[in-house]
Amino acid sequence: MADGKNLVGVDIGASSIKVVQLKASRKSISVVRYGYAPLPPQTIIDGHIMSSGAVTESLLKIFTDNKIQTRDVAVGVYGQSVIVRKITVPMMTPEELEEQINWEAEQHIPFDIKVMSIDYEVLRKRPEAGQMDLLLVAAKKDEINDYAAILREAKLKPLIVDINAFTIQNIFEQQMGLPQDGTIALLNVGAAVSSLNIVSHGISAFTREITNAGNAITEEIQKQCSVPYEQAEAYKCGGGPTQIVPQEVHQIITSACDGLAGEIQRSLDFYLATSGESEISKIFVSGGSAYLAPLCKSIEKRARVPVMMFDPMANLTVDTKFVNEPEMRSRAAQLVVALGLSLRTDKERRSS
Repeated sequence: MADGKNLVGVDIGASSIKVVQLKASRKSISVVRYGYAPLPPQTIIDGHIMSSGAVTESLLKIFTDNKIQTRDVAVGVYGQSVIVRKITVPMMTPEELEEQINWEAEQHIPFDIKVMSIDYEVLRKRPEAGQMDLLLVAAKKDEINDYAAILREAKLKPLIVDINAFTIQNIFEQQMGLPQDGTIALLNVGAAVSSLNIVSHGISAFTREITNAGNAITEEIQKQCSVPYEQAEAYKCGGGPTQIVPQEVHQIITSACDGLAGEIQRSLDFYLATSGESEISKIFVSGGSAYLAPLCKSIEKRARVPVMMFDPMANLTVDTKFVNEPEMRSRAAQLVVALGLSLRTDKERRSS
């Protein structure tokens, strides 16, 4: 764990906002606050906030209702305005790299560098080759400023902006450790986007966002069953105690999951073909749609790789005085980004 006090993790997703606050001690990590609020459809499209009022209102309500007093937050971003590249540069000192990074970024980013916010991390130094591998991350400044403005409007103080795919790696590493030999894939199937992060020998080697996720499955049910979106979503989630789910829904879900599994397999094949790696040993799935049994089955069948659900709360304790533990654990797969964000602290230093 890093030094400093844990920030409150705020995940503004396409269908809901998830907020988690952790407290870390030497022996354990405990959830001390948690909040969840659904968002109206079309509030967020491809990571862009279309209705800032709805987001601000939900954030204020979550923080008030759940008595979350800490205002320092970490927020996650995703979508087409975020670019992640693994690049190789000549060996240089941290000071030289700081000076050079914008020039290096210009070679790899298809946008005007002036409108982008750039960050990087040194993944591996290879002195024998005179090179070092970097993870280069860029996000449009406008997008980050929009998120920051909405958080401030909700009386919050954004200290860190992270990329969703890497927050999942953070909580996975904390819970299960990253294998130093071999390669695994972390797949988060959200409402609007499925993010894939392939981790090889302990470091992120490949990330990709797939714009096919839970909403696409709901839309397929809506179209084929001629029902409103909310009803299609309820059918997808099993119908609840009052609704009988039509028999054809299972077939629609299976077919839509197979389509998504095909896209995921193409990304895995691309990575294997371009990286020189021989295999991926395991795929860990999280996100709101991870519970759909046909999805994990389809991915396993197509990729011919064992698929497991990743429970980001498996080793966490919960302060039941302030947190409804059964409700929180029932949403565990959806909380993976918020949990990863809440591992970030207010006193982090760049590792070089």
